[in-house]
Amino acid sequence: MNLRSSSRRSTRAISAAAIAISMLAAGFTGISYASAASPINIAYLSASSANTWLKASKVEMDKIAKANNMKLTEFDAQFKPGEQAKQIQDVIASGKYKGLIIASVDGAGIIPSLKDAVAAGLKVGILNQVVGTKLDTAKPQFDGPSIVVMVPPKVSGERIGKLTLRACKGKTTCKVVYFYGIKGIPLDNAIKEGFDSVIASNPGITIVAEGEGKYLGPDTAQKAMQDILSTTPAFDVVVGADQSIQGVVLALSDAGKLGTAKLIGFGGSKAAIDGIKNGTWYADLFGAPGTEGRLMMEGMVKAIKTGKKSGGIDPATRLPDGALVTKANVSKFKAEWNG
Repeated sequence: MNLRSSSRRSTRAISAAAIAISMLAAGFTGISYASAASPINIAYLSASSANTWLKASKVEMDKIAKANNMKLTEFDAQFKPGEQAKQIQDVIASGKYKGLIIASVDGAGIIPSLKDAVAAGLKVGILNQVVGTKLDTAKPQFDGPSIVVMVPPKVSGERIGKLTLRACKGKTTCKVVYFYGIKGIPLDNAIKEGFDSVIASNPGITIVAEGEGKYLGPDTAQKAMQDILSTTPAFDVVVGADQSIQGVVLALSDAGKLGTAKLIGFGGSKAAIDGIKNGTWYADLFGAPGTEGRLMMEGMVKAIKTGKKSGGIDPATRLPDGALVTKANVSKFKAEWNG
């Protein structure tokens, strides 16, 4: 054995080891030392990425996802019927996703596509919107979803109806302006159905005008309210989603009529809570988009890691006073989104 050669080999080995140690100390771990696994991919099919409610939900979903080494990739349907069926097929074809969360545009119409996703091995979560024909339950309406998180829209409509009955109490006639979010979609159909069923108990209540706010902030509703004012100057109550009522406030302010009608929102936004506190708004049906997002992502983590299902969850059942916010109890509520 050549001692000089052996010595040189030993020196080289020691030097290589020293270099490796110095690289580790500097953070250069190399491929073989990587400890963090690639994140698990979850597809999030949003009804609209511009919708401020769903944005608040996604903030909380992202937090839970990050804490569990998961990554949400958002697909925007822009409230276009039929768009999400295409997106689901793209998600399945990619083969990269372990889960799929959907805030549906198409109601029961999206069920065949979601069944395809389940058959392909994806865990499916349904957020905020009805996927089925029953409008009064948060329970899954077909075999497959790991979790459903939503306030049943017909029940929401009934709760808004109760607030309207309070606003009209003592009036022989009570004229109401009603704002849809998007007229004709399953969510709004269900809310209106529940609303109508409750206000029917007071024959003095009539809907004298309807508007549409699009769930996209105050501008659309402001213009719609301006048009309503030009044809229907007399009314007692305005009802609509929080984004719509914000636009109504602007239109009434511009017309010098703020304070002449009772404003009832639904959503529990900061604008609503502040408005009730200062007397600009009469009441609101509280909503918790952040809580919805958190519950959804916790259920998705559970489904992916353990295979267990969480079923249907109605967040409103956990809120004080049936989620009906008025001047008397507004201190019990803290907004989870701006509006």
